[in-house]
Amino acid sequence: MNAQVSRTLQRRAVKWLNTIIMAFLSLLLLSPMLWMISTSFKKPKDVFTYPIQWIPLDPVMTNHIKVWTTGDGFLTFYLNSLKISATLMILAPLLAALAAYGFAKIEFKGRNTIFFLYLCLMMIPQQVLFVPKFIMFDWMHIYNTHWALILPGLFTVFGVFMIRQFFLSLPQEISEAAFIDGAGHIRIFARMFLPLSKPVLATFAIIDFTWNWNDYENALIFLIDKNLYTVPLGMQNFMQEAGVDYNLMMAAATASVLPLLIVFFAGQKYIIQGFSSSAVKG
Repeated sequence: MNAQVSRTLQRRAVKWLNTIIMAFLSLLLLSPMLWMISTSFKKPKDVFTYPIQWIPLDPVMTNHIKVWTTGDGFLTFYLNSLKISATLMILAPLLAALAAYGFAKIEFKGRNTIFFLYLCLMMIPQQVLFVPKFIMFDWMHIYNTHWALILPGLFTVFGVFMIRQFFLSLPQEISEAAFIDGAGHIRIFARMFLPLSKPVLATFAIIDFTWNWNDYENALIFLIDKNLYTVPLGMQNFMQEAGVDYNLMMAAATASVLPLLIVFFAGQKYIIQGFSSSAVKG
């Protein structure tokens, strides 16, 4: 009996120790973001005070007000990024799910070979495609428009792979029973597979939103008009204007991170479920 109590206490001690270690590491990783948020509410003279004032003694809102009301229009950059990222967040998972269903549940000659070649596209550096994309976008007359960012973002190899692995984990009997009842592929996909794939679709939508919100290179190359700039370009422009005004830069950085936090916390319950259900299978 004493041995059992001892083992129970030992397990609890180990559990508490692991919790304390993980909490410390989490706090350590979050410290740059906490400093960013804290600095965004400080006056210039308080930015580099030591020891660090994690909670400003004299907080001000002027930094955040200046971000939205001065310069070249941070609100415009914000709305541009929301337009592009939200559009792709909705459409990219849907198109990826359609392709994933074809590779997972429709038998056709050379399916695995085509899918392997499709996956090989992930090994091509994006920088190699800049010149061909520039030529094609100029020919299509979409250069220096948001379509130059939206159209390529609709098709993602990672999304197809991720959702396909989830579809492979679903029993084949589901499709076979639907076929016996007279359903076609479109109906099976829309009525059965899409509802079942909500966790993996939500997970990929969050990942895709993050990718597109933080996309700097494509926006830098394919957008010229400042009114079309996204948040990463706007941040670079704002940093050049602000100079060494770190409290203003941190206020702009805090504003740029806010949508990512909202999207993540809104869909966090799907992330672990989505990744686990998309584990590599057969």
